[in-house]
Amino acid sequence: MKFGGTSVADLSKMRNAASRIQSEVEDGNNVIVTVSAMAGTTNKLIDKVKEISSLYDAREYDAIVSSGENVSAGLMALQLQSMGINARSWQGWQIPMKTTDHHSNSRIEEIDIENLIKKFNSGMQVAVVAGFQGISSNSRITTLGRGGSDTTAVALAAAFKADLCDIYTDVDGVFTTDPRITENAKKLAQISYEEMLELASLGAKVLQTRSVELAMRYKVKLRVLNSFVEGSGTLVCDEEDIMEKRIVSGITCSKDEAKLTLMGIKDKPGMAGMVFDCLSKANINVDMIIQNISDDGLTDVTFSCPTSQVDVASQALEQGKSNENFNYSKLVVDKYVAKISIVGIGMRSHSGVAQTMFKALGQENINIKVISTSEIKISVLIDRKYLELAVQILHDAFELEKAQN
Repeated sequence: MKFGGTSVADLSKMRNAASRIQSEVEDGNNVIVTVSAMAGTTNKLIDKVKEISSLYDAREYDAIVSSGENVSAGLMALQLQSMGINARSWQGWQIPMKTTDHHSNSRIEEIDIENLIKKFNSGMQVAVVAGFQGISSNSRITTLGRGGSDTTAVALAAAFKADLCDIYTDVDGVFTTDPRITENAKKLAQISYEEMLELASLGAKVLQTRSVELAMRYKVKLRVLNSFVEGSGTLVCDEEDIMEKRIVSGITCSKDEAKLTLMGIKDKPGMAGMVFDCLSKANINVDMIIQNISDDGLTDVTFSCPTSQVDVASQALEQGKSNENFNYSKLVVDKYVAKISIVGIGMRSHSGVAQTMFKALGQENINIKVISTSEIKISVLIDRKYLELAVQILHDAFELEKAQN
């Protein structure tokens, strides 16, 4: 069971979460609980670090920002103890949850479950684990990136071969789109790992992308539930476990996108490699890529990236000109675009999905700037001012209000 920051935001909400844990204990289950920091705590800790310096030691940063989860774990253990439950809090290094040495965005390499098993065998009923954190080979505290408590929970579920991993948050489950944009958005009863992975990577914030990757790899069934409202939630599972495969399961959007176009690049082998080598070395998260037809031996390359990375990307490309084989005439940046994506495993076996999408946008005079596709996804870049309208008309076009919830 994993409880997010809003689910443990104060002692009253912790008591509510504890009552859900108590129900599982009363059913005869030993329970591993993963907790996030209390809502807003991590942001406050990050702000304090940045108050001291914008150039900080990443090792100390991890030591500081991981402390919020330690507080939540300790308080939850005390709350459960007050209810007569044998509970104990665990920090990442106590398990131990071994990670890479890459601070602030580490990856889990191994979980030694022997210590937890011994405690369960000696009478512990609930292990409350601080999410988001682990320990490196250098015995330093590491963190798993924002939303990393999801990954902690899934990793523990995989290590223990749990039948189910419940993710408690402040929404009822996974919806066909953002309910704040479309009133007709419907909660999905089930969604495949692949669909959830696409939605998470494209802007849906219900689950951290890496947690879904881990769940898919180890076949951990996830259930997204509301901490405050009883309900069945949404089951994230293998495609084979879903009876009816919808053509489109969800629509997601991201407004923090920018479109960059490199103009006047020589159209010859190796040039694209040079462009994206510059961007890779600067850790730019490139998404959609298109290259125009060559004209007089020159071509244009367009790609998208987060707006927060535009300046770094521009600088990296300018520095790339130090290579005499790499040059371009101009960089054109558009920071006022949005990415709209439709996702569904049914796209594999149905034609006409792109036609429906493009026709619906065209009827509202919404111009498509860039198109990107995969087996179960179509993404487009459009003017940001049309974001909400585009989501609404596509939701209607694919009749997602009829989704089974």
